[in-house]
Amino acid sequence: MPSIHIKTADELARQRHAGELLASVFTMLDEKIQPGITTMEINNLAEAFIVNELQSRPASKGQYDFPYVLNTSVNEVVCHGIPKETEHLRSGAIVNVDITLEKNGLIADSSKMYLIGDVSPLARRLVKKTYEAMWKGIKAVKPGATLGDIGHAIQSYVESNGYSVVREYCGHGIGTEMHEEPQILHYGKPGTGEVLREGMVFTIEPMVNQGDSKIKTKKDGWTVVTRDKKLSAQWEHTIAVTADGFEVLTLRKGEIIPE
Repeated sequence: MPSIHIKTADELARQRHAGELLASVFTMLDEKIQPGITTMEINNLAEAFIVNELQSRPASKGQYDFPYVLNTSVNEVVCHGIPKETEHLRSGAIVNVDITLEKNGLIADSSKMYLIGDVSPLARRLVKKTYEAMWKGIKAVKPGATLGDIGHAIQSYVESNGYSVVREYCGHGIGTEMHEEPQILHYGKPGTGEVLREGMVFTIEPMVNQGDSKIKTKKDGWTVVTRDKKLSAQWEHTIAVTADGFEVLTLRKGEIIPE
C-alpha cells in the first residue's frame, strides 16, 4: 500500500491556488451552461479558459488516455460521461460537470451539478440532498477523525433520504498526482479506517442514485450509468485537513459552508 503524502506548507499553498483557479472555471461556466449547449461546447469552453486565461493544465486530458478536459454526466449517467458534439442539454436535464486543473505541479479536482431549464421537483431534490450529503462528509473532517466517519456521515444521510450510494467509485488523495492514497469511501462505519492527519488532502465526491445503487459501464468503456435508468447526482470538492478541522480548497464564488 503506497503511503499517504502529507503536504508541506508550500505544497498546500500551491494546491490552494490551483483550487481557486478551478473554482473560477465553474464561475465562467455558470453563465454558459444553458438549454441547447452541447457537452462538447462545455468541454471546449473549459479547455480554452484553463489554458489561455489561467495558464494552467487541464489535468484530466490524457489521464488514462481520456481525450477531453472534463466529464459531463447527464441524468442517469453516474460518472465519466464523455463530451459529445451531438449531445445538446435539454430543459429538464441535470448534468454533473467534473473538472481537474494543475498549476505549478499541484492538482485540484471538483464537480458541480447544473439544473437545465425546467427541472422536476424530484430531480431537484436528488441534486440538493446529494450536495448536502457531500457537506455532511466534509464536516466530519478533522485531525483524529477516521475515513469511516466521513463515509458514515454521507451514507446515513443519503439513505435516510431514500437514496443509495454508489460503492464502486470513491474520493481519493490528490496532490502532484491525480489519484493518491487514501481512498475516500462514501459509506462506512464510524471509528474505522485511516486516522486523519493535518496536511492530508483528498476529494469527497459522493455519487448518489435516485433508485438502486447498481451501475454498469457502457460499451465506450467510460460512461457509467444506473442499471435501473433512474437519475444520479454527484458533487465534489478537494479538502485539506487542517490543525483544527478542514479547508475546502475548491470553494466556489458565493458558496457558503453550511452551519
